Amino acid sequence: MSTDTAQRASSSQPSTDMPKFLTLVTVFFFWGFLAASNGVFIPFCKSHFQLSQFQSQLIDLAFYFAYFMGSLIIYLAEKISGIDILNKIGYKRGIIYGLLFSAAGALLMIAAINVGSYPFILASFFAIALGFSIQQTCAQPFAIALGAPETGSHRLNFGGGVNSFGTTVGPIVVSVILFGSLGAQNVVVELGSVVKMYIGLAVLFTAVATFFQFSNLPTITNDEHIEKGGSALKYPQLVLGMTAIFVYVGVEVTIQSNMGALLALPEFGAYKESQIAQFISLYWGSLMIGRWTGAIAVFDMSKTMKQIMTVVVPFVGFAVILGANALNGNDVSNLYIYAVCIVIQIIGFFLSKDKPARTMLIFTSLAIMAMLVGLFTTGTVATFAFISGGLCCSIMWPCIFALSVAGLGKYTSQGSLFLIMMILGGAIIPPLQGLIADNVNIHSSYWITVICFAYLAFYTLQTQRVLKAQGIDHDAAVGGAH
Repeated sequence: MSTDTAQRASSSQPSTDMPKFLTLVTVFFFWGFLAASNGVFIPFCKSHFQLSQFQSQLIDLAFYFAYFMGSLIIYLAEKISGIDILNKIGYKRGIIYGLLFSAAGALLMIAAINVGSYPFILASFFAIALGFSIQQTCAQPFAIALGAPETGSHRLNFGGGVNSFGTTVGPIVVSVILFGSLGAQNVVVELGSVVKMYIGLAVLFTAVATFFQFSNLPTITNDEHIEKGGSALKYPQLVLGMTAIFVYVGVEVTIQSNMGALLALPEFGAYKESQIAQFISLYWGSLMIGRWTGAIAVFDMSKTMKQIMTVVVPFVGFAVILGANALNGNDVSNLYIYAVCIVIQIIGFFLSKDKPARTMLIFTSLAIMAMLVGLFTTGTVATFAFISGGLCCSIMWPCIFALSVAGLGKYTSQGSLFLIMMILGGAIIPPLQGLIADNVNIHSSYWITVICFAYLAFYTLQTQRVLKAQGIDHDAAVGGAH
């Protein structure tokens, strides 16, 4: 390891370097802000370009396929050149390059909107997300390095909470930009409003890249040698984890990406495009609630205080969601009943005891039950049942990540790269659900979520057996966040 890394990897540095860490997590916000905004942008594109549900979901395909391609390009380039590219340029510079790439993608989007070409728009989404993939590949190990290794997973959970805050406010902000307000009805979106939004994003990405360039973030690299021909893929827990990440990201994205079409049904309220933002915001806010709760461990507090915060923090997160919507003039009284779902999640947290395998089994079971309730009912009950999938998904990335890299040793970084590749699931499963919706109906298409969560439960049991055979504790503390 480099001197910087060695110093930060030492257990003699027990605390997180908070000023530098808080600078770093700003990029986590942007990933969530734009990814969640797709849930509002997809219905707009569907009506503007007169698309089928499958065609509208190609936005998610373009966006999440870029994560796969970005990681794959880096991996292949390193294999061919024999150079650890990200180590050579450093995590800080990698994030800066990623931000500038996303800024270029936003400028491409402006051109695509002016041309009026849907394929061009898809290409622009791909370019923005390609920059995100570079940022994410660098930012996650960077966060781990900004303090002691034993608290690295908690920093990622905190970063995930910031990411989820972005997913919560993203749909609201985008809805206001596109429609003027959250409650607007029968509003025709002016393309000029969309152009202004992406001009703002291009400026913002460039500004943050400049801020990073002149920040006091250290240049951190990892010089640990991995023998030629060695591969993390020889570990079955990683291969199982790659499939699980694929399915998890796919189901997390597809629930909300197809929700606009679901809420347009008369039995679900016949909501207009301009009225769905509060539900998309609540869904992504549900992930924020879980991740904020999971990040409690990054702060030094007693066991009793941690238990109190496990109850308080979820409702603080819920209050943030309600407040963000209320500030935009939206009536949030219809969301109050969702507190029941949050209580169920809190019970799940206490039962899971921060153990990855146990947490996965509890929350996949809750998710399956929620999806079945949504499928066999309609209206408010079904809507909130589907949205509560966000509460269940909130803690799954860290659990899968922790189980997948357990025992990888010097192959952990390579394993992390493979796991990030599997964000590809967000590109495949939403269009697949859209295809089912076009050929059956949108409500029934949500059976795909039951299948996904059932697989994740199976994955957990299988991985437990694999790790047990290797003598690895599969109930180590939860780590990581997406």
